[in-house]
Amino acid sequence: MKAIRRFSVRPALPEPLRPLSELARNLRWSWHPETRDLFHTVDPGAWRAAGGNPVRLLGGVHRDRLEELAGDRGFLRRLAVASGDLQDYLSEPRWYQHAGSGLPAAIAYFSPEFGITGALPQYSGGLGILAGDHLKTASDLGVPLIGVGLLYRHGYFRQSLTADGWQQESYPVFDPNELPLQVLREPEGGTPVRVELRLPGGRSLLAYVWQALVGRVPLLLLDSDVEENAPGERDITDRLYGGGSEHRLLQEMLLGIGGVRAVRAYCRTTGHPEPEVFHTNEGHAGFLGLERIRELRGTGLGFGAALETVRAGAVFTTHTPVPAGIDRFDGELVARHFGDDGELPGVAADDVLRLGMEEGGDGAAQGGTRRFNMAVMGLRLAQRANGVSTLHGDVSRRMFAALWPGFDPDEVPIGSLTNGVHAPTWTARSVPAEPGAVKDGALWELRRTLREELVHEVRARLYASWRQRGASHAELGWTDSVFDPDVLTIGFARRVPSYKRLTLMLRERERLRELLLHPQRPVQIVVAGKAHPADDGGKRLIQELVRFADDPRVRHRIVFLPDYGMEMAEKLYPGCDVWLNNPLRPLEACGTSGMKAALNGCLNLSVLDGWWEEWFEPDFGWAVPSADGAAADDENRRDDIEASALYELIGDHVAPCFYDRSQNGGVPGRWIEMVRQTLTRLGPKVLADRMLRAYVDTLYAPAARAQRELLPEVAHGLAEWKARVRAAWPGVVIDHVETAGDSGGGQAPEVGASLALRVRVALGGLGPDDVEVQAVSGRVDETDRITGADVVRTALKPTSGPDMEGRWLYEGPLVLDRTGAFGYTVRVLPAHRLLTGGAEMGLLAVPSESSAAVSDGTGGVLMR
Repeated sequence: MKAIRRFSVRPALPEPLRPLSELARNLRWSWHPETRDLFHTVDPGAWRAAGGNPVRLLGGVHRDRLEELAGDRGFLRRLAVASGDLQDYLSEPRWYQHAGSGLPAAIAYFSPEFGITGALPQYSGGLGILAGDHLKTASDLGVPLIGVGLLYRHGYFRQSLTADGWQQESYPVFDPNELPLQVLREPEGGTPVRVELRLPGGRSLLAYVWQALVGRVPLLLLDSDVEENAPGERDITDRLYGGGSEHRLLQEMLLGIGGVRAVRAYCRTTGHPEPEVFHTNEGHAGFLGLERIRELRGTGLGFGAALETVRAGAVFTTHTPVPAGIDRFDGELVARHFGDDGELPGVAADDVLRLGMEEGGDGAAQGGTRRFNMAVMGLRLAQRANGVSTLHGDVSRRMFAALWPGFDPDEVPIGSLTNGVHAPTWTARSVPAEPGAVKDGALWELRRTLREELVHEVRARLYASWRQRGASHAELGWTDSVFDPDVLTIGFARRVPSYKRLTLMLRERERLRELLLHPQRPVQIVVAGKAHPADDGGKRLIQELVRFADDPRVRHRIVFLPDYGMEMAEKLYPGCDVWLNNPLRPLEACGTSGMKAALNGCLNLSVLDGWWEEWFEPDFGWAVPSADGAAADDENRRDDIEASALYELIGDHVAPCFYDRSQNGGVPGRWIEMVRQTLTRLGPKVLADRMLRAYVDTLYAPAARAQRELLPEVAHGLAEWKARVRAAWPGVVIDHVETAGDSGGGQAPEVGASLALRVRVALGGLGPDDVEVQAVSGRVDETDRITGADVVRTALKPTSGPDMEGRWLYEGPLVLDRTGAFGYTVRVLPAHRLLTGGAEMGLLAVPSESSAAVSDGTGGVLMR
């Protein structure tokens, strides 16, 4: 019979086994092998049945077994060691505690998804895995982070295939009481903490706050499954990236606004220091800045001053390389939820809308409807922003350049900080800590062992998949011979949006078959990935690949494994010899899966995109060339060219290198040297330790200093100054520009010569302390644009003024420090000690054609 209600009964552990409960509740076990071994010892069969979830394991172990373990002195010694090790880990000073003074007391890190472990399935792909690695690394380094997200009762989705290869989704229900979570409770009385949001029509949205312990880092997850909520509100946190527009808006309001309230409750109930810095991981959590403005408005601070205070302590990271990947909402929908009848009392709905309007806040219309852009709001609410690789930083500056009109994309204030991965999570236990000292033969044998483990994993998962698709046991004997532990193995596993080009490998199927079935140098390929449930195009790509892999001629050499997740990934990365990545450049923001593979000695074969564009060397793998020129604009021709290059690389370079056993006792010397170089030289670069230290040094610490400096009166003064500058800026005009050179006779000046530059500027009622007048010089291209990395910006000094018309004279030298086509211009920018740079306000004044006067003797120096 079907139960009418389900609930979890907590196990009553014998006293000697009580430390098991604490070990199970702290997710450090997910990257601490010795603790996982301990849980495996409790009951190997139950551990597997529990999916590696120790909370579920302890709830299912028979009491007789627990009593047996309570009397097992060997087990109790191991338990005492594991428990003591966790206590030392949680209490001893780490890197952050020795990193210097003035660092933030705490940082709140908001993300819509977190991939900590497969036992806590609250992620869909790279964004969540990155967030999980961020938290784990913060714990290892002692960085006082507080993670904030949502608890999705159905997670993302489980993937299976139909008989004809079509993706199917299922949504299992997760009981928080069977997960490594505890509800946050009030210290007095123990009642659950709840946060509340106001909704239109007098309704409320309530949420519990569940706490996961990620080592030293608390992760707060908001859960709308509260009995007092109406059915619609109760389901707000049902699925990750599910539901319609209003459903998504309410998810993001709960994440941002409710998340700040959850942080305040957590700090109040536990005594944890309040965050000085708030980090928004992608735009989904952007409403957190509005809640912080509301808090400050409640202290009497005006909107402008509150906005400046919030911006000073905020960091925004964008992961999206295409505008279509950003959440946008109908402006009227947003206005309805933030009006007088909705959230954020004291913050006008028009002020909210202005922060999210595109293209400089002009209410950009699409079909006559204003669109509210979450990434745009995130950028306007954060003084510091970054992309997640050097190339992605450049893409982001160009993508959002319209928010800083008049500035070249290179000056848009979005930096870059390349992602990293958490080595203890993603490195196989058998990979040596000092690979440089391992002999070639031993390293080659290790790689074969890891490949063999993957072969067994592939066979088991493929068999299970075919059974789900309706095949009988009797017709699946062929799966026992799928893959070969001595064959070159290529892996391709990721989400399946169109730009990642899952099926590029199928472009010329006969060439692919030849590679798979080569008599001397065969290749085998394991593929995995999920398409978004609403993305039928992605599902068709999966079906196309599955149908190819079902062909009896090649099905022993190419497989598609459904339900890609962290457990599968932990086998794929070490077991593959080559990690394939062929996105449409430059649409891969970072692509951290290749980093995880590299930590295990797997070589990368990738388009020069994301992190690979930054750190590629021939010693680490191969670069798939991207089509350029006219071919890049023709989708079919581009894919033909790049697929052909991929086949050629595999057939003529990758496979021959792997199978070259002519010397070194049957070990492929060049291949093993590349593995060694990947482990010793590339491995340290891709670590999340490097990433998080850079976040602390270049983003968190400066944000904390800026936040501390903005006392209420300082914030008020800065807001007033910005308002005054914006109001006066239309009157800022470069009235006249002239130069005088030190070379005569009308000849072109020589390198090293100096020009005297004089600029007359009307400041529109502003003073010289409010602006900086700059000369910008450098090489020019055929269109007279000043280009290149060596552009020089020189501040000019006021020498007289104001005159009767309110104009000031600025002067300074212009040194001609290079030969060839050279040009300069002048411009005026706002200047204030609390600005992070001249482009921050998006205001500048440049000369008109009529204001430029070139004196004799400049030798044709360009001025535009």
